[in-house]
Amino acid sequence: MSFLTRWDDDTSRPSFGSALRDAAVRAVLPGVGVFAVIVAIGLVIMGPLRDFEAENAVSRWFQDRRTPLGESITKVMSMIGNTEYVIAVAVLVALVVLWRTRQWWFAVVPLLAISLQATIFVIATAVVGRPRPTVERLDPTPPTSSYPSGHVGASTALYVSFVLMATRIPNLAVRRAVIAVCVLVPFAVSFARLYRGAHHVTDILVGLANGIACALLAWGYLRRDTGASTDGSGDRAAQSRA
Repeated sequence: MSFLTRWDDDTSRPSFGSALRDAAVRAVLPGVGVFAVIVAIGLVIMGPLRDFEAENAVSRWFQDRRTPLGESITKVMSMIGNTEYVIAVAVLVALVVLWRTRQWWFAVVPLLAISLQATIFVIATAVVGRPRPTVERLDPTPPTSSYPSGHVGASTALYVSFVLMATRIPNLAVRRAVIAVCVLVPFAVSFARLYRGAHHVTDILVGLANGIACALLAWGYLRRDTGASTDGSGDRAAQSRA
């Protein structure tokens, strides 16, 4: 069974309890490890690297090259990573996927991804407490520290989940178009957050890593059975899981 095709190789229905246990063991528990790595990197930045002051030069470079058009475009790009937007899009897509597939256990993948990312992000910012870049910020910043970027993490977790889900789209042209757009979104948000002075470069990079890790954990949260029926009915067979 391929990691990418696991949802097509086994479409059998799990019980809610078994899905919940799988999410705890296969997504939340590894997420603790992701959190530990992110916090460790942040503490190194704030400790031995002394807030990595050199990164402020990059923020000032972007500030010096701002234009009215650039500010207008990046405002929209930055909004894509706003919490309310991410949640709304995740719920909408989950409902559409549920309607199309009748597989609630598959439809929840993006919701699990953004929930896991948000939990890691919120606690990590509180622990690390990194100041924002020393430039004018074009957006009101939330009461969290600069590290890691929540906007970038949330948009990455969401749209990488969509990329993985889009691999199941039968129409090749549509599949490629959806994947291309979803790959570009996190990079657009990343650029906007740098341009608008909200984050340091390492905040962005760790936000991307956090989002990707959470999307992959969400994609693999449910045990799938290489020998299970693919008719989508009945409880998942109690055989060896992948």
